[in-house]
Amino acid sequence: MTNRILLVEDEKSLATTLQYNLEAEGYTVTLCGTGLKALEAFNEGRYDLVILDIMLPGISGFDVLESIRVKDETTPVLVLSARYQDPDRIRGLKSGADDYMTKPFNLEELLLRVARLIRRTAAKPDVAKFLTDTFTFGKNTIYFSQHEAATSNGRIELTAKETELLKLLIQNEGQVVSREIILSRVWGYDVYPTTRTIDNFISRLRKYFEDDPSNPVFIHSIRGVGYKFTGDPKK
Repeated sequence: MTNRILLVEDEKSLATTLQYNLEAEGYTVTLCGTGLKALEAFNEGRYDLVILDIMLPGISGFDVLESIRVKDETTPVLVLSARYQDPDRIRGLKSGADDYMTKPFNLEELLLRVARLIRRTAAKPDVAKFLTDTFTFGKNTIYFSQHEAATSNGRIELTAKETELLKLLIQNEGQVVSREIILSRVWGYDVYPTTRTIDNFISRLRKYFEDDPSNPVFIHSIRGVGYKFTGDPKK
């Protein structure tokens, strides 16, 4: 099956060159010149890779990236940017980019990176397939689609944000999820609560699922970084 690429670039000459060379490599390319059109295309289609320019008219590439990551955690994103300073690179990677290239770049190198990202994703199991509608840990069972949970204290209702936060932590079981990732993927690019909001949500989840919320065994704080979920306290 032909791999599909969403190319988001507003510089027409560069966009045409990239589209031509990507199609010459056998990829099917959808070209968008604005962030809004890119989000529309992404929401309507399935893509194996997104190539995303940062300097776009309207909403920026950073905003597009963060919005994509709210809905999709697995599709690889290669960022292109004339911004070469470290803070911009770090922001792109923290927002969920899989790779970051600064302009001007070598076309052959870009094509190699594209192939590597697509190959890596194809070989990687889709974590979403392994997260069914229910998930059990300790004395707790989560029913994601119903926004409910069965705990040792009875059945409780979860808010949409509580469910999304819990799902994000469980999908990354054993790994630290940064506050930046939580903000972008649970709250979205256009709404930025304070990090204290995250702390309050974590506190509520611990009250629901921990026998002793002050000494959690499932939802751990990693000072200065974020949070980690451990389904098996022995790990």
